[in-house]
Amino acid sequence: MARKKQAVETPQLRLRSVIDSARRTMRKDAGLNGDLDRIPQLAWLLFLKAFDGLEVEREIVDSDYRAAIEAPYRWRDWAADPIDGKTGDDLLDFVNNELFPYLCDLIGETDRDPRDVVATIFKETHNRMVSGYLLRDVVDQVNRIDFTSSEDVHTMALLYESMLREMRDAAGDSGEFYTPRPVIRFMVQMIYPELGETILDPACGTGGFLVEALELLDPKVSTVAERAELRENLRGIEKKPLPYLLGMMNLLLHGLDRPNLQRGNALAQPLKEIKRSEKVDVILTNPPFGGEEEKSILANFPAGTRTAETAWLFMQLVERLLAPGGRCAIVVPNSVLFAEGIGGRIKEELLESCNLHTVIRLGSGVFAPYTDIPSNLLFFEKTGPTKEVWFYEIPVPEDRKKYSKTRPMRYEEFSECAKWWGGSQRLDRTESEQAWRVDASKIAGSGWNLDLKNPNKANELAHRSPADLITELIDIEHELLALLGELETEFGEIK
Repeated sequence: MARKKQAVETPQLRLRSVIDSARRTMRKDAGLNGDLDRIPQLAWLLFLKAFDGLEVEREIVDSDYRAAIEAPYRWRDWAADPIDGKTGDDLLDFVNNELFPYLCDLIGETDRDPRDVVATIFKETHNRMVSGYLLRDVVDQVNRIDFTSSEDVHTMALLYESMLREMRDAAGDSGEFYTPRPVIRFMVQMIYPELGETILDPACGTGGFLVEALELLDPKVSTVAERAELRENLRGIEKKPLPYLLGMMNLLLHGLDRPNLQRGNALAQPLKEIKRSEKVDVILTNPPFGGEEEKSILANFPAGTRTAETAWLFMQLVERLLAPGGRCAIVVPNSVLFAEGIGGRIKEELLESCNLHTVIRLGSGVFAPYTDIPSNLLFFEKTGPTKEVWFYEIPVPEDRKKYSKTRPMRYEEFSECAKWWGGSQRLDRTESEQAWRVDASKIAGSGWNLDLKNPNKANELAHRSPADLITELIDIEHELLALLGELETEFGEIK
């Protein structure tokens, strides 16, 4: 009788098994409710395990290296031994009353000292598990990951990104820190970043733009100095503690041993105080839509363009942060294109100070499940005023009305636009059923309206069902109500 061939366990299957097992264990703990609790819990455990792996490597290379986290608070001291390690109430007491206070009180001795990074993360991170025995089981699962193995780290990075997608789906309205990977990849590729350029995301969330930029530029690195410069030049700022933790973990898994992420509000600095040394070559970002900032933040912006809407504040910030010749790709909601008043003034300043060369119009549902309202990608550069704007409409596939969480946008749907783009110099662009251009003078004459219909597209109204038209009218109604709410807030502040 032939012996059945045993299946070979790949690194991806092994690590997927580890993560799935850890998450099943966490489901049993009464202190955790859903992925919004479980994934951050797993993230800080992964962070400490990965960080300890980096420390071990540094100690081997440099005999004089002083570890950022010292005994008995290193992962290898309290977590690594499943037999003699702490468990039950002893483990819970150690983590809550000794480990976390120690990590929160770490103080660095140099600029961007790892101790400061660890302290920043753990001042706003909490152990949510209430069973020390279940926590021990999760720790033992995490110990099966070898962060000194490049194969394990690479595979774990892919699995971690899938967890971030799941967290996006669980987050609902609080999930503004996630941008679909196909959108990120297209924006990074069309901005054409180069080695030696500073690249910033002032609302970096989980670090998707920075990771994509790293993956694009890393193959071009040829020296140790270039690699160090690239890692220094990838910069992010994040306001909220949870995405900051997830972003740090994401970048660590992708090979940035000292991620250049700042925990803070990018809008907190007055625009007029931005120094030349703080300006950057490339900005890639998807700032939060529909949020509101406190009055102390609004005071950092000129009185004539002051608004509580975060999207408008970030539009002004990124324009000021660009160095001469710098380039920006930013995600904006549809309301930014057609808004008047303060929004019109902000767009006027943008088109007069920068070359807004391309607007990519995305279909409905790209950012599902957050919103079905269409979004847009603006590409501009600090090279002088806008003379003309090219528009390109990415059509929703013919077999559906819009994108959804279960049927999201795929990167392949950008392929025709990428061919049309014309390289870094945007040469030989032509008008088509998806592409058209508009003179800046016409935009100025329309009150800086960028919500311009495609003149080359056939009229589809005659071929659409009444139900489709009603659905679109309802979506437009919701969009208008959101805009009216924004105006009401602005007029209330004026009073």
